[in-house]
Amino acid sequence: MLLPLLAAVLPLQAAEKYPSKPIRLLVPFAPGGVVDTSTRILSNKIAETKGWQFVVDNRPGANGFIATGTTARASADGYTLLAAHTGEMSVNPVLFKSMPYDVERDFTPIIMVSDAPMLVVVNAASPFNTLKDLVAAMKAKPGTVTFGSPGTGSVNHMAQEWLVAAAGAKAVHVPYKGGAPAVSAVAGNEVVFTAAGLPGVLPHLQAKRVKVLGLTTAKRSPQIPEYMSAQEAGVPGVDASIWVGLFAPKGTPKEVIATLYAASTEALGNPEVKKRYAAVGGAETTTLGSEAFAKHIRAELERYRKVAAQIGMQPQ
Repeated sequence: MLLPLLAAVLPLQAAEKYPSKPIRLLVPFAPGGVVDTSTRILSNKIAETKGWQFVVDNRPGANGFIATGTTARASADGYTLLAAHTGEMSVNPVLFKSMPYDVERDFTPIIMVSDAPMLVVVNAASPFNTLKDLVAAMKAKPGTVTFGSPGTGSVNHMAQEWLVAAAGAKAVHVPYKGGAPAVSAVAGNEVVFTAAGLPGVLPHLQAKRVKVLGLTTAKRSPQIPEYMSAQEAGVPGVDASIWVGLFAPKGTPKEVIATLYAASTEALGNPEVKKRYAAVGGAETTTLGSEAFAKHIRAELERYRKVAAQIGMQPQ
């Protein structure tokens, strides 16, 4: 009778003892970006309330392969986690035949931390004042309107291709080396429009070099409700956002996943944390748990796979 009792108690004891040492959070981007900042806001609040220790380990480059690959190969003990966004989990598998990780095989989603829309912006002097105007122009003169992105295959690029395709229009993609250059290109009239997160748009918006036409999401954002959604612009079905989530290596004990989820949910429910996420990127905090988050990732992957097929983009 004693052995079965011990077997039932040991997992609980393991969860109660976790964490007993610092947790390493790998980030596939340089310090200062949305994923990095979101990760630090969350980990700092958990450290403040729980007394846990975190080490944020930035591993930028190679389409996120460095950080994701490192986490995929890490011990599944809850002490090496990944903070990633839409690109690594729902776009990369569409773009690459060979990757150092497989989303479903190598990772267990813990929680979707935040979700933020992309803003469609044009030059401040543009004749377009709403997303409806832009869509009408693309349909009226197919292939004459240009749009910039942080690079071919970026989530921003795929979101814009999705918007153009769903509108039944054609536009010309111009890739740049990063989100900031793409927005600067709009401000400098090099391209007609781009889609970017609020942090990249805000400096140009405040300087009145660009204006916002609308969002790449199906609904208006509660953080920036003044901007129309893609659906309101007559482009149903488009719902492209930039979410940030936490992931653990596959095989991490369920008790540890539950402990991390509970601590994250508590931190994300803090009013000050919510304000900081809204300020950082117009982001809304979420509490989407492991199973629902995994389902969301799979659904987005299929959407972007369809977009890639529509524009003839082949995996590299």
